[in-house]
Amino acid sequence: MNQAIRERTKWFMDARFGMFIHWGIYAIPACGEWVMSQREMTNEEYEQYFQEFDPTAYDPKEWAKLAKRAGMKYAVLTAKHHDGFCLFDSALTDYKATNTKAGRDLVREFLDAFRAEGIRVGLYFSLIDWHHSDFPKYGDRHHPMRNQERYKDAQIDFDRYLDFMHGQVKELVTNYGKLDLLWFDFSYDNMRGETWRATELIQMVRKYQPDVVIDNRLEGSGENHGSIATVEPLIYSGNFASPEQIIPPEGIIDENGEHIPWELCATMNNHWGYCNFDHEYKPADMLIRKLVECTSKGGNMILNVGPDAKGRIPKESVQILEEIGAWMERNGESIYGCGISEIPKPEWGRYTQNADTIYAHVYEAPLGALPLYGIAPDRLEKVYYLADGSEMTRGEAWNTVLFQDVAFVSLGANPVFTYPLPDPIDTVLKIKIKKGSRLCPGMD
Repeated sequence: MNQAIRERTKWFMDARFGMFIHWGIYAIPACGEWVMSQREMTNEEYEQYFQEFDPTAYDPKEWAKLAKRAGMKYAVLTAKHHDGFCLFDSALTDYKATNTKAGRDLVREFLDAFRAEGIRVGLYFSLIDWHHSDFPKYGDRHHPMRNQERYKDAQIDFDRYLDFMHGQVKELVTNYGKLDLLWFDFSYDNMRGETWRATELIQMVRKYQPDVVIDNRLEGSGENHGSIATVEPLIYSGNFASPEQIIPPEGIIDENGEHIPWELCATMNNHWGYCNFDHEYKPADMLIRKLVECTSKGGNMILNVGPDAKGRIPKESVQILEEIGAWMERNGESIYGCGISEIPKPEWGRYTQNADTIYAHVYEAPLGALPLYGIAPDRLEKVYYLADGSEMTRGEAWNTVLFQDVAFVSLGANPVFTYPLPDPIDTVLKIKIKKGSRLCPGMD
């Protein structure tokens, strides 16, 4: 990873936790953001949702306050998704929020609200546009008209589409102030890289937004990292990889074995856009542990909400984010600015680390004292419960003498007795290590 990317992504890798917001006119049919493709709808059939869109409850200030309470440090909104509908006031199309009953630039309101809460801001932009007449239709893997013979010999001017697409990106990077993140989506089949005139696009973006962090999907996707993981990444390779709905077993490394920035993008239920029948929400304790897992592997997690057609975030999502926020308020120090520990994963949970401070994420109560695997007794200075700052007692006792290479701490007064974890979701221990000696014999 070159120095420019390292410096550009520092805030991003320190933040670790963000909010993704998938929202558009697809919230009206309420079965996900791919409904136009899944139902193979014509533009005329889909037009009804454009005419009906009236988000009277849209209040991005409330969204921003919720994200802040949840402990999220950045947020990304879908300025335009694959259906081509724009939440921003694009001068290049009439297919935008300002021409609906909303009558407002919803992107500008989002950016203003989240910036006011001190949250870094980003915009998602689809490279795909099913509404545009010059985007490939028949035979395309995803276009709603992919199976319609009447488009088989249709004449399109793809360069005209690319001019339009580049023009909309230019609007976003020039009309809305400093953007912290730009999230392109997505490449597939031969629709990748220079098919999008990607070098030209990135050069333009960097002209106006030199510091913006960009994902890897101008050439990659959830199925393919692209050249970001190679020795010589291309100019449009992006600054981070974007695995979708799965956490890489060992994080993500390049061909030199060096860890590169990455971000898990994940839904709270099973859809990105609002789906009124999908109530399969992941519980807060699971999502907390997945955030810890991402951090322990050197990655971020951006967690999605899909507001309804009125602009309200579903109550289930709100409740889950409030629960995550309560844990983050007590334990966020073990996430922000942290990453891969020099100590291997323990069997009772995970380690994260920030410089010389190690955080033990304990998921399973020990029988007796807790072994701090990878830390020698003479290296251990002090251990605290991160949630309240209280000091733990050492756990070495008569029944640990056979295990001289491992430090122990006790969850109660007597290290031989068994005690429950103070936080059954994730009890976080802050471990201070003495300087100048190795962690454990055989580990330097």
